[in-house]
Amino acid sequence: MGIAKTTAKMRFSIRPAIVLCITAATLPAILMPAAAYAVTQQSGSVGIQATLPGPAPNQAPTIDIPSNGQSFVNLPIKVSGLCQSGLLVEVYKNNVFTGSVVCAGGSYSLQIDLFSGRNDLVARQYDALDQASPDSNTVSVTYNTSFAGNAPQVLITTQYAKRGADPGSVLTWPLSISGGNAPYAVSIDWGDKTAFELLSLAKPGDFNAVHTYNAAGTYNITVKATDANGNTAFLQLVGVGNGPITQTTKAANQNVIIEKEIIWWPFILLVLLAITGFWLGRKHQLDTIRSRLRRGQRPF
Repeated sequence: MGIAKTTAKMRFSIRPAIVLCITAATLPAILMPAAAYAVTQQSGSVGIQATLPGPAPNQAPTIDIPSNGQSFVNLPIKVSGLCQSGLLVEVYKNNVFTGSVVCAGGSYSLQIDLFSGRNDLVARQYDALDQASPDSNTVSVTYNTSFAGNAPQVLITTQYAKRGADPGSVLTWPLSISGGNAPYAVSIDWGDKTAFELLSLAKPGDFNAVHTYNAAGTYNITVKATDANGNTAFLQLVGVGNGPITQTTKAANQNVIIEKEIIWWPFILLVLLAITGFWLGRKHQLDTIRSRLRRGQRPF
């Protein structure tokens, strides 16, 4: 009978160690899904990108400068107003694109040229998904001038308000020049404090301007074209130097190898818990033996 009671007590005495050891043994089953999830997320983010479309900007920008009905005899003119920070503001004259700039601090300002005669100016802002806001207020201004020579007004246009390339890669910007008298001299300030690009065009038509940004950032580009008679056209655009894309993948023979990170802390925690459980169980067992010996009982 005494032996049975002692055995029962001994079983009870080592139970904490067993419980702790079981807990330590089952811990990876609890922790490893989280660790595996972390690895999966890190690996999955390498080649997968998703954009959740949101609502288009619902607030229209404003044109505060120039004033409605104002007349001009010199170009370019300043257009400025209020906008939503971070959005691309595009300005149109008589429904023709005439310049763009990124809204900063809730306002924008850019230089544009005008058609001879009346110009109806409208501003519109776009988000990263190219979703347009409502149009701004319409401001009507007049450009009064007599052009040198008999040719129509010189114009420089593009289909792109914003273009970008990675630093070190060539950015190509399609442009077109028309009107005026050839040849044309074109100067381009790429906005990154490098020397102006100078081009000479023998005839009107399409051409490409190329540039390489050395650093990531958003730059205001100014294009100025002058014809043989000294008539000028202006165009302000937005260039982007994209940041270098850091990936955790390597391409070899067109096969993508995913570099996975091994998370060690669950294993270290497992070992520490196992050691702690064994030590607590052993200590409880020794305390029980000492207690029985003090009472004059058999240790087992």
